[in-house]
Amino acid sequence: MIRLLAYLLGFLPVMAFGHLPGSGGGGFLTGFLHPIVGIDHLIAMVAVGLWGAFLGERALWILPIVFPSIMAVGAAIGISGLEIPLVESVIALSGVVFGTFIMFRFKVSLTIAILLVGIFAIFHGYAHGLEMPNRVSAVTYGAGFVVGTGLLHWAGIVIGFGTKFPRGELLVRGCGGVVSLIGLTYLVS
Repeated sequence: MIRLLAYLLGFLPVMAFGHLPGSGGGGFLTGFLHPIVGIDHLIAMVAVGLWGAFLGERALWILPIVFPSIMAVGAAIGISGLEIPLVESVIALSGVVFGTFIMFRFKVSLTIAILLVGIFAIFHGYAHGLEMPNRVSAVTYGAGFVVGTGLLHWAGIVIGFGTKFPRGELLVRGCGGVVSLIGLTYLVS
């Protein structure tokens, strides 16, 4: 088990930052795969769903709507060419923050949760927009990364439903610890 974990952690820097080899497959597919193959994006997207499950019913459906909506704004900023500093660091930090919140079952008001999710969404979206291949449509690429992000949020929500079972909360909190550890790995590398 430890050998497998070391092996996987060794490949994290290679898989980081959502870069797709060749970026082929058209706008929608490229956009769809961007948050899924970039582990730094994937952990944050799943964590939003997990955290929403911990925060309760309203957060469960509001946070997965807020994130891709604000992310689209960030993507427009990236496509426009405006520069935002520390993008990859903030993306990694989102994994650390969301993972820690899940691990310690940290609860905040829905307003604060929306604000935090929105801030991190700007940076995730910016990276998506900045890395959009020149030869694809921004609309189809954007639709792809919004759908991919939504599916990852949904996966987090499904895993978060584990809190309804006797040992499920420990499993979900453990997932938060893994998310935080992976985010920290990206933050320091």
